Amino acid sequence: MMLQYRAAALAGIVTQFWFGAIMVMALAAFYASGKGAPPISLAQGITYIWLGQAFLGLLPWNVDNDVSEMMRSGNVGYERLRPVDTYAYWFARAAAWRASGTLLRCVPLIAVTALLFPLVGLTDWSLRPPADPQALALFLVSMLCVLLLTSAISTVINISVVWMLTPLGINGITQSLSVLLSGMVIPLPLFPRWAQLMLFVQPFASLVDLPYRIYFGNLRGPAALVAIGLQLFWTATFVALGRHFMSSVMRRIQMQGG
Repeated sequence: MMLQYRAAALAGIVTQFWFGAIMVMALAAFYASGKGAPPISLAQGITYIWLGQAFLGLLPWNVDNDVSEMMRSGNVGYERLRPVDTYAYWFARAAAWRASGTLLRCVPLIAVTALLFPLVGLTDWSLRPPADPQALALFLVSMLCVLLLTSAISTVINISVVWMLTPLGINGITQSLSVLLSGMVIPLPLFPRWAQLMLFVQPFASLVDLPYRIYFGNLRGPAALVAIGLQLFWTATFVALGRHFMSSVMRRIQMQGG
C-alpha cells in the first residue's frame, strides 16, 4: 500500500538532497573554523549526514495517519475483532510503513551521492564506501535492528493516540527527541565529551548514530557488537512496553455513537 506513493517519495528525495547539502556545507564550515583533533573526520561526518538523509524515513517521529483516522472515526474498535494478535499486527504495519517510504528514497539518494558525485568532481562531498567488508556486514545487521527498533517505538507512539485521542502532543515530543538525540541534526560524536556515554546508551542513538559509526569504522569489533546489543536491548524494551500499553489501553477503550 505504501509503495504506491511515488510522488511523495520524489518530493522527499528533493527535500533531503537540499537539506543534506545545507548540513554538509555547515559541517565543512564548522571543521574549517575549529581547532584540535575532532572525534570523526570531515569525510566521516559527510558520510554520516548522507546516510542520515537516505534513511530519514526510519525515524519514529510521527504518528501513522491511518491510526489517527481510525481513532477519530471509531474504526479502531474493529482492530480488536481481527483474528490476529493486535500488537503484532500494528508492529508489522509500522515496519511496512517505515520501510516502504525509506526504500523509495534511499536507493536514488545513495546512488547519486556515492556514485554520481565522484564522477562530476564532488568526491570530497560524496558518500564514502564502508570502511571494510566486515563493517558493511555489521552495518547491514545493525540496519535490520534499526527497522525493528523504530517499528517498536512507532507502535508505542501509535498506541498512545488511542489513549490521548490526538496525535498533536506525541508528534511534537517524538519529533524533537528523535531528531536531536539520534544525531540527525548534529552527529553525536561532536557533542561534549562528558555527554558521550549518556548519548551512546540512550535509545535514539541506536537509530542513527550507532549504525552509521559502524559503517565508516568508528565503531569496530567489540564496540560494534556492543552497539548492536544495545539496539536489541532497546527493541526488546519497547516491545515489552508496547504490549503492556496495548493491553492496558485497549481494555479501557470506550466506543460511543449510533
